[in-house]
Amino acid sequence: MASQLFEPITLRDVQFRNRLWVPPMCQYSALNKDGVPTSWHEVHYASMARGGAGAIVVEMTNVEPEGRISPHCLGLWNDEQKEAFVPIVQGIKAAGARAGIQIGHAGRKASTHPEWGTDGSGLLAEDEGGWPTVGPSAVAFPGLKDPEELDTENIKRLVKAYGDAAARAVDAGFEFLEIHGAHGYLLTEFLSPLSNERTDEYGGSLENRARFLLQVADAMRQRMPEGMPLLARLSATEWVDGGITVDETVQVARWLKEHGVDMIDVSTGGNYPAKISVFPGYQVPAATRIKNEADIPVSAVGMINEPRTAEFLVSSGQADVIMNGREILRDHAYPLHAAAELKAEIDYVPPQYQRAYRTRR
Repeated sequence: MASQLFEPITLRDVQFRNRLWVPPMCQYSALNKDGVPTSWHEVHYASMARGGAGAIVVEMTNVEPEGRISPHCLGLWNDEQKEAFVPIVQGIKAAGARAGIQIGHAGRKASTHPEWGTDGSGLLAEDEGGWPTVGPSAVAFPGLKDPEELDTENIKRLVKAYGDAAARAVDAGFEFLEIHGAHGYLLTEFLSPLSNERTDEYGGSLENRARFLLQVADAMRQRMPEGMPLLARLSATEWVDGGITVDETVQVARWLKEHGVDMIDVSTGGNYPAKISVFPGYQVPAATRIKNEADIPVSAVGMINEPRTAEFLVSSGQADVIMNGREILRDHAYPLHAAAELKAEIDYVPPQYQRAYRTRR
């Protein structure tokens, strides 16, 4: 029987060679602190594409310097950064995968130490090179600094910045884009009643809390070709009482579909520390609900490391795409190994590697 995991999927005018994709994973490797990608990124993303993934989503790339999680994170707020992405995109495409990029802003979770390369962790003080942070309200993420509440003028400025970043990504050659509305970063902060205490048109009701996200979707969609897919990553639940619920996320997904989003990349958590029972596929039920109730394709993530599990989730209709992060970090050729295990007929094993795969089946 043919593998559904290795069947193509089409979003708008773009066909992806399979349904096993690489999600965005921060590398903290813009070591000049200028948001410009480096040779690390070029080799890193091309090697995962060469390993058989259907698509690569480049890590969260920020719309302004103050939107970075750390000083070592990527940006798309100027043309120097855009030009540096061109060879990265070319490397991904040359290996047969589709090239995408996640556009975001860290909000109140910005200005922290990178995950590696320093002795510190958590808050990066201004005398260490940190900066003031912003959010929907002056409510801090536990352990971090109080953000400045964004006024409506700066919200509109940031909406435009998302659109400008989308236009630069298109110019760099990316084939699809993703909005980062998950993991407690700025757009999640607006969606959550725990971090959004506003009383204006951006706070209160779910419709108001989703307004910034939908304006960002419009701004990005307007700067993209009609046939280019737009994804949105959402945290379906915060795992905390009073936070975002799956019911709310279903409704947000419906609105995003109306605003030109083609797939929801379903994750959870990140806006507040929470106790989460983690096991393979633990986020899949939320993805399936969004897929069925919002009538939109979804990707599922979360420890889906076994090829047969991924195959089952796709073939049973619980998800359209599986995003596999850490397993592909451990083994960049994991998709090729999965295809061999599932006896999928594929034609994109690099010829230089054929001798290995001829003996694997």
